[in-house]
Amino acid sequence: MKALVAAIALVALPASAFAATSERDVLSHYADLAHAVYEDSLIAARDLQGAVNQFLADPTEENLAAARESWVASRVPYQQSEVYRFGNAIVDDWEGKVNAWPLDEGLIDYVAASYGGDSEENPVRRANLIANPSFTFSGETVDAGMITKELLADTLHELGGVEANVATGYHAVEFLLWGQDLNGTGPGAGARPASDFDPANCSWGNCDRRAEYLQTATDLLIDDLAWMTAQWASGGEAREGLVGGDAAQGLSTILTGMGSLSYGELAGERMQLGLLLHDPEEEHDCFSDNTHASHYYDALGIRNIYLGAYERIDGSMVEGPSVSDLVAAASAETDAALRERLDATMTAMGAVVSAAEAGEAYDQQIGEGNAAGNARVQAAIDALTAQTSAIEGAVAALNLAAIEFEGSDSLDDPEAVFE
Repeated sequence: MKALVAAIALVALPASAFAATSERDVLSHYADLAHAVYEDSLIAARDLQGAVNQFLADPTEENLAAARESWVASRVPYQQSEVYRFGNAIVDDWEGKVNAWPLDEGLIDYVAASYGGDSEENPVRRANLIANPSFTFSGETVDAGMITKELLADTLHELGGVEANVATGYHAVEFLLWGQDLNGTGPGAGARPASDFDPANCSWGNCDRRAEYLQTATDLLIDDLAWMTAQWASGGEAREGLVGGDAAQGLSTILTGMGSLSYGELAGERMQLGLLLHDPEEEHDCFSDNTHASHYYDALGIRNIYLGAYERIDGSMVEGPSVSDLVAAASAETDAALRERLDATMTAMGAVVSAAEAGEAYDQQIGEGNAAGNARVQAAIDALTAQTSAIEGAVAALNLAAIEFEGSDSLDDPEAVFE
């Protein structure tokens, strides 16, 4: 946790650092930050790919642990990119390929009896394509004999329009590396054995197909991240559309991403909902028990964008003209208030991380009857909602049209969650 706190201090630039900042400067630097964070996500995913390849070539517990560590490391830059989602349609339309959750993991592989069977909402909830080279959906036979990128991305992902049919991205890879977390709100993450991938000592059968799925899904993740990195490079569609468009609309795009991730997505759907239900199935990285870190880096991504600074995975800094500069020029008080709220959020998130690193995982913290853990998570939610109000203040200070941020029933109409 000390390293994270130190990194935060590095990006706390003085409000006057870029006093002569123009709106175009801010938009251009925002695109630079996007390129850096997606490029880091790609670099980290390639490290993951190497670890997965090593594990599949020699499926030992030690190599499985190394692949898991690489997966966790790959989440650090990616989660800081999520602030780009809600204002940038090109990102939001793409994001479901790489970070969709929760998923009905029985579509992919074996699951415990407690998982239950198929449902009217999802007739392939337990298709287990690793064990079944073909299965029936809507009266048609799905040929899964060859586990290819096209099969996963074009046929299986969100099959039948069911969002829980997640066949690609970080969480499909996570499930294959950890397996189900059957501990509820008790201690422990998924505990898939390395022998699930060892043809010479195969547990649960179909080790060759399971290995093929893991390698294909990891390779596909590389493809998707490479595509998005290119969109923010010089001449890329995302960059050119933002930087070359209306400046006020561009600033609204930035603040839409900040406010919507802060409120409806992170505070609401990812945190308040799970806390209200005390449900570990609502945690973001549910197989690996890495949810505390994912939430932390989501929040840090919001802060990065406001301050115009990002620490790359090699330790170098990307710094430049920021929204904070523009807000400070319009209202120093509004800028100071938002910076204070961003800091308060990181402090509250840091408490959740510290508890997890001390042995109390996020799913335990939201468990029913855990008063201290519940209060810790609620404090982070409250900090995010207060931060969102300060973001609204920045919108007003910049004289932008009012922005409607993403909402969540868990925050806006909690009773509806239990209906």
